[in-house]
Amino acid sequence: MPSWPLDQLLPLAIALPLVGTAAGLIAGLLGVGGGIVIVPVLYHVFTVLGLDEAVRMHVAVGTSLATIIATSTSSWRSHARKGAVDRDLLRSWGPFILVGVAIGSLAAGWVKGPVLTGIFAGFALLVSLHMAFGRPEWRLGHSLPTGAAKAGLAALIGGCSAMMGIGGGTFAVPTLTLFGTPIHRAVGTASAIGLIIGIPGTIGFILTGWNAAQLPPFSLGYVNLLGVAAILPTSMAAAPWGARLAHSLDTRLLRRAFAVFLFLTSLRMAYGLLN
Repeated sequence: MPSWPLDQLLPLAIALPLVGTAAGLIAGLLGVGGGIVIVPVLYHVFTVLGLDEAVRMHVAVGTSLATIIATSTSSWRSHARKGAVDRDLLRSWGPFILVGVAIGSLAAGWVKGPVLTGIFAGFALLVSLHMAFGRPEWRLGHSLPTGAAKAGLAALIGGCSAMMGIGGGTFAVPTLTLFGTPIHRAVGTASAIGLIIGIPGTIGFILTGWNAAQLPPFSLGYVNLLGVAAILPTSMAAAPWGARLAHSLDTRLLRRAFAVFLFLTSLRMAYGLLN
């Protein structure tokens, strides 16, 4: 197990709470899940600390999923108090999301680190394009699909989210709005979907990384407990702030700024893979 010297751990202990604050705000405000911020930041932090490339992305994803459990819980409660959570949809989609999470967690544990990094970079690029150019009036239908289409869509959201280490909002919010769900209700419901993804996803990454080599100190499988402890308090505190702001702000400019961040992050990860 590699050791991290104190002069590296101290900047880490200062930076990660700030990351948690940003992740919590974004989770509550945009419903995209704080993991879309946490994963790339952890990936770059672990790169600087010299963590082996074979496990670097896996640990970033697993650690992110663990933080999402608390962040989503805090955000979901805030949205629920405003009546913005569709409980019927959660009961309908929940079992299929869980199936997707199980498949995604197992698949992520088997693929090599650079492959997982490439998957994240690709999805982050797509998300950034949607956030930059997507239009509220775009629709695929006036109601959500039923039957096999419903099961497949929910499982896909769960599987992709688990592989990327993000809350379901990154995929659930645009999906729900494309089928006519009002944006505030979509964001609130997505915060609860993040909880459904976070718990089994974290368990999956603990199990698949249980005997992995070159894990950083204080790790439980692919979940780094030091990272969780540093990020969690501020992300939990900031999520309700974001949820309250979501009901009072026009988020178009913030969405575009965040799209630029994701776009540059995706390019940086792709560049690192090619070199």
